[in-house]
Amino acid sequence: MNLARFTRRAALLAAAALLGACALAPSTPPAAQAPTLPPIVFVHGNGDTAALWLTTLWRFESNGWPRERLHAIDMPYPLARDADDKEQPGRSSSADALKFLTAEVDAVLQRTGAKQVVLIGNSRGGYAIRNYIAGGNAAKVSHAILGGTPNHGVWSSPSFRPTSEFNGAGPFLTRLNNQGGPGIEITPGPKWMTIRSDANDKFAQEDGVWIGARGTPTNVAATSPELKGARNVVIPGIDHRETSYGPQAFAAMFRFLTGREPATRAATAEARVTLAGKLSGLGLDNRVGSGNFANNLPLAGATVEVYATDAATGQRLGPALHRQTVGADGRWGPLVTTSQTALEFVVSADGFAITHIYRPPFARSSDIVNLRAERIVDTDKDAPAVVTLTRPRGYFGIPRDEIELDGRSPPAGIPSGVAGVSVAKARLADAADRAVSAVFNGQRVVGRSWPTAGNHVVLLELHD
Repeated sequence: MNLARFTRRAALLAAAALLGACALAPSTPPAAQAPTLPPIVFVHGNGDTAALWLTTLWRFESNGWPRERLHAIDMPYPLARDADDKEQPGRSSSADALKFLTAEVDAVLQRTGAKQVVLIGNSRGGYAIRNYIAGGNAAKVSHAILGGTPNHGVWSSPSFRPTSEFNGAGPFLTRLNNQGGPGIEITPGPKWMTIRSDANDKFAQEDGVWIGARGTPTNVAATSPELKGARNVVIPGIDHRETSYGPQAFAAMFRFLTGREPATRAATAEARVTLAGKLSGLGLDNRVGSGNFANNLPLAGATVEVYATDAATGQRLGPALHRQTVGADGRWGPLVTTSQTALEFVVSADGFAITHIYRPPFARSSDIVNLRAERIVDTDKDAPAVVTLTRPRGYFGIPRDEIELDGRSPPAGIPSGVAGVSVAKARLADAADRAVSAVFNGQRVVGRSWPTAGNHVVLLELHD
C-alpha cells in the first residue's frame, strides 16, 4: 500500500473513531416527524430474522417515515412445526407466533401512543398477521400487507402433512380462509393488500420440486398468495422474498399506505451510521449461510469484532473498530462508522466456527444488524477454503440475474428457472490468503479466504 493511500485510509479510520463520541443526528426531514404516520410492525418469514427488513426500513426512512415508528420483530423460534398441533423441539406453532406478535404489537402501541399499527409480513409472517387480526384485534390494525404469504398453501392435500400451517387443506388455513363470510377471505376492518410474483415464487408452484416432491402436484398455483376482498398486486419476475424485501414491493407498500409514489426506492445515505444488533447461533439444521436460522436466541458469551476493510481487496484497514463479548441478551454494538466503509464482522463462540462476514458499506443506521455464528458443514471439511455468497433478502435466478463468484459466472449450484436458492459457494483449491469477490446485478462485495482447517467460515453477504 503506498503512502498516500495509507494516509487516506488512516484518516478515514480516525474520522470513524471520532464519530463514536458523537450522537447520531436524525436524517429524516422535520416534516417526516408528523405523528399522523402510523407505526409499522414488520413480521419476518419462516426460519428468518428481523434483519431481513434492513433495507425495507431504510427505504421507509428515506421517504420520511420516522425511524422510531418502524419496528421489526425477531421470533425466538421462527421455524414452523411440521405438524402445527404437535410439539416439536426448537420450532413454533401458529399459537406461539400469535402470542409473540400480540405482545409486540401491544408494546409498540404503548411506546408510540398510537391507536393502530400497520402490519407488514413476509411469507409465514403473514399467517401470524392474519391470525392476530382474526382473533379480535382488527381495531388495532389500519393496514395489513402480506408479501408472498401462501394464503392457500404451499400445497393443498389431505394426506401430506395434513395439519401443517402451509397446507391449504389443513385446519389452520381452512379456518382463516372461511372467517370473512362467503367469498371473503379477510377479516373486515383493516385495509388489506397482498403482493405476489407472476410465476417466480418458489412456494407458489404447481409442482412440488421446492418441497422435496418433484413431479408431485401441489394443487396450488401462482395465485396462492391472493385473498378475496384484498387488493392483490402482481409484480412480474420477483421471487418469494422480493415480494416483501425488494424495491418494487416497497413501492407498492408505500403507495398503499400513503396514496402516492415514494420519492425514492433506494436508501439515501447518511454520512455516519450507527450499527447494532443481536448475535445468535446457527442451531438445529446446521445449514451454513442458508439464511434460515434454527432459532433467534441470544448467544451469550460470544465475541464480535468489526473491522473496516478495503472494498476492493477485503483487507483489514487497521485494528478492530469494535470488539465486544455479548451478554445474556445477545446484543452487540453500538458501532459508529461511515456509510462509505466496507466491514468485516468476526463472530467467535464455543462450539462454532470462527465466522467471517464481509458486507458492503451500510447506507444508513440500523439496530437489526443481526449476526450468527455458524459451523462448517461436513461436505465442506475436505476443502482447503470455502467462501459462500449469501443473499438473505432474495434468491438467485438464472438467467434472470447476473451473478459472479470468484470469477465464475454463474456460480455452481444455482439451478436455472424459478429463483429458489439464496446461497452460492466457491470451493477454493488452496488456503492461500487472497481476495474473493462476488457481484450480483451490479452490487459488489469482496472478502478474504480463510482456511477451513483453522475452523473458519467465510460469508460474503449482500444487502439487496
